[in-house]
Amino acid sequence: TLIFALIMTVSISKDMSVIFFVAIFFLATALALIIAVAFKLFNQVFEKYDALNANVQENISGIRVVKSYVQENKEISKFDRAITNLYTLFVKAESLVVLNNPLMMLTVYACIIALSWFGAKRIVAGALTTGELTSLFSYIMSILISLMMLSFAFVMITLSEASAKRIAEVLQEESDIKSKENACKEVKDGSIDFDNVSFSYKAGIGKPVLSNINIHIASGQTIGIIGGTGSSKTSLVNLIPRLYDATQGKVYVGGKNVKDYDIKSLRDAVSVVLQKNVLFSGSIIDNLRWGNENASLDEIKRACELACADEFIERMPEKYDTWIERGGSNVSGGQKQRLCIARALLKNPKILILDDSTSAVDTATDAKIRRAFKEEIPNTTKIIISQRISSIKEADKIIVMDNGKIVGFDTHEKLLETNEIYRSTANAQSEGNADFDKAGA
Repeated sequence: TLIFALIMTVSISKDMSVIFFVAIFFLATALALIIAVAFKLFNQVFEKYDALNANVQENISGIRVVKSYVQENKEISKFDRAITNLYTLFVKAESLVVLNNPLMMLTVYACIIALSWFGAKRIVAGALTTGELTSLFSYIMSILISLMMLSFAFVMITLSEASAKRIAEVLQEESDIKSKENACKEVKDGSIDFDNVSFSYKAGIGKPVLSNINIHIASGQTIGIIGGTGSSKTSLVNLIPRLYDATQGKVYVGGKNVKDYDIKSLRDAVSVVLQKNVLFSGSIIDNLRWGNENASLDEIKRACELACADEFIERMPEKYDTWIERGGSNVSGGQKQRLCIARALLKNPKILILDDSTSAVDTATDAKIRRAFKEEIPNTTKIIISQRISSIKEADKIIVMDNGKIVGFDTHEKLLETNEIYRSTANAQSEGNADFDKAGA
């Protein structure tokens, strides 16, 4: 409609059509300026939204801490400031956008006045007929209505673009860790080798969190890892399923460099029970099937028996159909840990990593779980990170870590004889002090 109206206007009177082109140029310039400034403001608005949402989520998840420290008023004040800043910025952005409508109306009426003035003069001069002027009035309305619709569309596109850009940043984010072409899809066994491995979370920047790691773990062995807070125990095991890549050196699983495996196949062969145990809203059986979506009820029950989770599940009215609230808020810390261990076992992994995953479990249950592992999954390599020597002393070998380095790698008995850090920790814990950091200080 816009193009047709412009063509007809030019065909009737080239001189009079100049009015329309001037109006279009004015509107386009004004709209471009509005969009340029509004786009930046709306980006700032969405950033403020992010900060506000993060603050609200943080307060909801940490509501017990907020209440325990009587910080409700402080957090309410912080929220009020954030919402006020957001409101001010949003009003500023919207104030620019609403200028579009009065500018459109100003242009419409200015065109009508100019067309009436110059059209009347040309009719008097005999250069234009009344019918042609009437046609020009019709076309001007078509042109300006089309421009009005376009301007509204551009404004909406501006708002959408700011949102779409933020969504695209997430969707287009690519992992730095990728599988090679024709990558190996089968992990032969659970053997692990670290060959002169060093690791830094920011390659080439700062001090490495792991330095010169050289160890061999045979398939089926049980390995304990102990060390003070910040000694990089978790960082070490994260290199096995390629949650991160070593900065220097190589990591081997099943005799192959982990970089030669298809990532999905490698991670299917390595089950990790993290320090922070995560359960999702749904039944117990739904949560457990994250480990193996095709697992039968018998397989699920067996995994729960190994993890000593069946003890409390069987006491629940709905047993395996019991509903788990968001974050597992309706089960205890120890129960949550045992469910996560059972979920990991359902993968039938070649390597099982427990990252301080029995810290909330009593020592008797912890011993039962370790005994079940030894008897029922002897061919699975088991790596147990713990602060309690009682949880790892029966391991085939124990890694002692300090400041990102391995300072001991031997059996419990040998380490008691040869490793001062381990011996100090064992003595402290036998006297009732289970704090590794104090023992190793």
